[in-house]
Amino acid sequence: MTAYVVAHVQDVTMSLGFIRYLKRVGTTLAPYDGRFLAQGGPAEELEGRWPGRTVVIEFPDRESARKWFYSAEYQELAELRRADSVSDIVAVDGV
Repeated sequence: MTAYVVAHVQDVTMSLGFIRYLKRVGTTLAPYDGRFLAQGGPAEELEGRWPGRTVVIEFPDRESARKWFYSAEYQELAELRRADSVSDIVAVDGV
């Protein structure tokens, strides 16, 4: 079943490290058949507050999403993201 990683990224400091993260994160997806569906543009708040940016990544299944997220390649980059932003990240199954 298709799965999605959804990230709500807030309080971004556009440092050299965060720019490096942005430039390299896409290359970590291919081994896990992941692809960006939404990549951080400003959200339109239809109800409530949603400060920050939203990222949606599609994977063939939740196991692929987990393997990507916990991979050494991604975790190395994730440290750059964590240093310069606050993120809430979940994996959810499609319907």
